[in-house]
Amino acid sequence: MLLQESYFTYSGEEEPVVDHDVHFRPGIGADGTETFTPRTVIYDLKGGFGTLRKINALYELDEDRAASAGAWNGAPIMRPQPTIEPSAYQLSLENGTTPPELTKESIRYWSDFNRVYFHPKSIVQLNEYELNSSLMPFENWSVGEDLFNSLDKEHDLLDRDLRSFAEEADHMQGIQIMASVDDAWGGFAARYMERLRDEYGKTALWVFGLEGNAKEGPRSTQFLKLSNTARSIAEVSSQASLYIPLTIPSTLPTYTTLDPSSPWHASALLSTAVETMTLPSRLHSRAGTRASLADTVAALNVNGTQNIARLQMSIGADPQANGESHGHEDAGRETGDSRLATHGGRLNEEDEDEEVAELDMDFFPVNAPTPGSERSGGW
Repeated sequence: MLLQESYFTYSGEEEPVVDHDVHFRPGIGADGTETFTPRTVIYDLKGGFGTLRKINALYELDEDRAASAGAWNGAPIMRPQPTIEPSAYQLSLENGTTPPELTKESIRYWSDFNRVYFHPKSIVQLNEYELNSSLMPFENWSVGEDLFNSLDKEHDLLDRDLRSFAEEADHMQGIQIMASVDDAWGGFAARYMERLRDEYGKTALWVFGLEGNAKEGPRSTQFLKLSNTARSIAEVSSQASLYIPLTIPSTLPTYTTLDPSSPWHASALLSTAVETMTLPSRLHSRAGTRASLADTVAALNVNGTQNIARLQMSIGADPQANGESHGHEDAGRETGDSRLATHGGRLNEEDEDEEVAELDMDFFPVNAPTPGSERSGGW
């Protein structure tokens, strides 16, 4: 969302290349002002949102606080929690001062560098488990599966969290899901996908499956990660229109400076690749360059059984290759080598071999099934 916010244009004379209404929704704040917030639902464990509040400045009024304070007539029960201090970057945004330079040492949570306001319905904290808890670790696939089943039975999660976003979309292309698949989130995502496929049978469902380094930690942890990942791939990919496994490449080109142990660094690289891949789905349709999520699936899954894709990327000095020139006739290169130049619903095979040699970052996990197997497709 931070990358997508950078595309915003605020001059009436400037024609935006990106249709911002695809991933952002207009609304009305608590004080009657117009809002523009992401079309997203974010699930995280207790403590995972850092200082990000569910009710932010756009939707909070003093009378709302008073009303919520008077809803409980019994004696208050005090359960103090450790206070999370806002980051210096967030404080600078609130105070309108020059923000400090972000560093991997100053980033504790993803909300520390967040610049976007979210609708309250977008923030869903799962209080049953706490982030990085040693007493109740959120590591086993079945734990995530059980958590989803329990919450869905009580609340109907799709109806409570997702349906309003889906129904307000005029022409919903599809649904994109990003989840780690080598821990309990894999089980949660698998059951969520099952419900999504039942509810939105013909909708394009994309899943980005995030994997850490399966070779780190004790042998028991490595085995658990591999077991979780294998089960996630089997169950999630069977429901997905397109499944893209992602991990930080083991070998990076010399022009990158990245600490793989920093979630901030890792997310920056992964989001760059994902953004380049998905950008064509948000280009203005009137320009004739939009490729919907379903179009991409059709271009890749030519045999009907190739729904696992391999994402590769290269960041070069050529402005055209990085999408900085908008007059190039090749739509794929226009969007940063997103590999979406299609002819008759198929990737341009003549360009494919030439372009593969240029891509020097491979996000496909080495422990994942090798592309070319029965259910895998190239990207």
